[in-house]
Parts: sequence; structure tokens; C-alpha cells
Amino acid sequence: MTLFEYDSKIRERFPVIVGVDEAGRGPLAGDVYAAAVILPPDCEIEGVNDSKKLTEHKRELLYDEIISRAEAYCISTASVAEIEEINILNAAMLAMSRAIKGLGREYDLAMIDGGKTPDIEGRAVAVVKGDATSQSIAAASILAKVARDRYMCELDKIYPEYQFSKHKGYGTKLHYEMLRKYGPCEIHRPSFLKKMH
Repeated sequence: MTLFEYDSKIRERFPVIVGVDEAGRGPLAGDVYAAAVILPPDCEIEGVNDSKKLTEHKRELLYDEIISRAEAYCISTASVAEIEEINILNAAMLAMSRAIKGLGREYDLAMIDGGKTPDIEGRAVAVVKGDATSQSIAAASILAKVARDRYMCELDKIYPEYQFSKHKGYGTKLHYEMLRKYGPCEIHRPSFLKKMH
């Protein structure tokens, strides 16, 4: 079953579905991002898949196509301060609920990537490996990932010494080297740096 066919099957019971995913739970720096997308029922977008399986160039192209073809979409964030205050899982849930609310649309079912659903008013279901199962969730994963990568590239201009555009805040060898050299800055997540050796 293709990702598009999976969604078509769900729409037999829930005509308007929202795909929801987040990006940036793992990095040592920056906000966590989430996206919510409502695609038209007949909209099959060639190449849409789990954003981690796509090249950066392919994600960028799909990002524009998803936005142009979506009935509604919203990209939201939760800040480093919120991550520190309520932990990363809850912050990701908060970003997701903001994205869903930001659609400003009625829907029948929100399909959330992963094993947990955020606190929202409408009906929601968690879909494990959803970004490789549902086109709507995969589309959301692409929007969240591209938006977050672009944000990290902007931060790279403000904090060039960390080279955020290369590692996007993830705990790579380069990032750890820069942290050891310069110490953390205000967009680093203190709770994520405790494990640093």
C-alpha cells in the first residue's frame, strides 16, 4: 500500500485528515519544530516520504509543492526555554498542538507521527512510523524538517563559530568540537549538554 492509498483508506471513515510531525527532538541546540498539513483527497505528491529518507535538495522541492497543493498547513515551534521547562517530549507535543490549532480548520482526524498524541480538542491517533506510512504525515515531516533546517542556517549567521548550517544543531563530532572550543550559547539546550564529555 502506498502512502497515498493509506490516507485514502482512512478518509473512508474520516474525510478530513491532518498529518502531523515534528523535527528537532534530538539536537543539542535550537527550537523544536512541528507541522500540520491537510492535503486534498485526490492529491498524490510524487516522492513524498519520511523526510529522513530524502536528500536536502529533494526536501526543498517537495516543501514548495506541498505548500502550493495543501488545503491548509501550519508550522509551529516550541522554544529552547520551553524545552528546558517541560522537557523535549512535552515541548514537541506543544509545538504539534500549536501547528494543529494554527490550521484554523475543522478536521475529522489528526494523525500524529510516533507513539503519543498531543493535547488537542479534536480526535487524534498516534501512528508509529507514520512518516513512512501516511502521505499526510510524511508531508508534515518534510515541512517541519525543511523549516527547522532553514532556521538553523539563519542561526548560523548569528553564531558562525558553531557552524550550525553544517550539522543543524545535532550532536555531531564537529558540533562537540565547537562546543568544547567556545562553550554553549543561549540557543543551546542545557539539559542536552549534561551528557557531554
